[in-house]
Amino acid sequence: MKPFERSRPRSLSAGVVDALGRRIRIGPLRAGDKLPTEAAIMQEFGVSRTVVREALSKLQAAGMVRPQRGVGTFVVGASRARPFRVDSSPDDSLEQAIALIELRIGLETEAAALAAQRRSADELVSLKRALDAFNAAMDQDMDTAFPDFQFHLEIARISHSPHFSAILEALSPTCVPTAFLIAVGGEKQSAVWMNQARHEHWCIFQAIEQQDAQAARAAMRLHLTNGKERRRACEPPQGPAFSSAD
Repeated sequence: MKPFERSRPRSLSAGVVDALGRRIRIGPLRAGDKLPTEAAIMQEFGVSRTVVREALSKLQAAGMVRPQRGVGTFVVGASRARPFRVDSSPDDSLEQAIALIELRIGLETEAAALAAQRRSADELVSLKRALDAFNAAMDQDMDTAFPDFQFHLEIARISHSPHFSAILEALSPTCVPTAFLIAVGGEKQSAVWMNQARHEHWCIFQAIEQQDAQAARAAMRLHLTNGKERRRACEPPQGPAFSSAD
């Protein structure tokens, strides 16, 4: 696959930087991992060795990788490249969970509207692929947190407003509380919640497919607001008055 060949020459290295940078920020690459060889990167992205070396140089300047002479290039991390950070995990407190979902509501409702207005036919295919991956994970009783996050991230990307996807990447898949809901809700209740999420995702996709910005905005807001109530329902009755969840 050579996804960057149609770009202008000056954007070739930027495309490689974006792709590798995403892998460092949200996985699968982690601090200490060794990057693929230059030859492997050349083959994957269909670019020259010069472009690869320029991309690696940019990643090094951003503090994300470090070359070791005669050994290879290793991931340092993404902290210096992405100063915005949210300390979140599936076990966060109710108050933290609410704050995180409220951030996502403000961010993702508008991203969905822009995605509906701006998406291309190819991008719609990519979004459907992400939706299918989420549904497949559900059908196979697999962890849905990552494919769920990828669906939302794909919407942010096709909004063609880079800051939406950058912030969502900074949140990472931990902003999706699937594991928490399953652990607390039990098998029967979690199945109800997950089927609700499946339907809500489909409504978002349909609105973007139909290029209906208003419907996409409303569908995303409903999905995240419902997610907030699902998370709230996980709290025991004696919990704090300030309630939660996504």
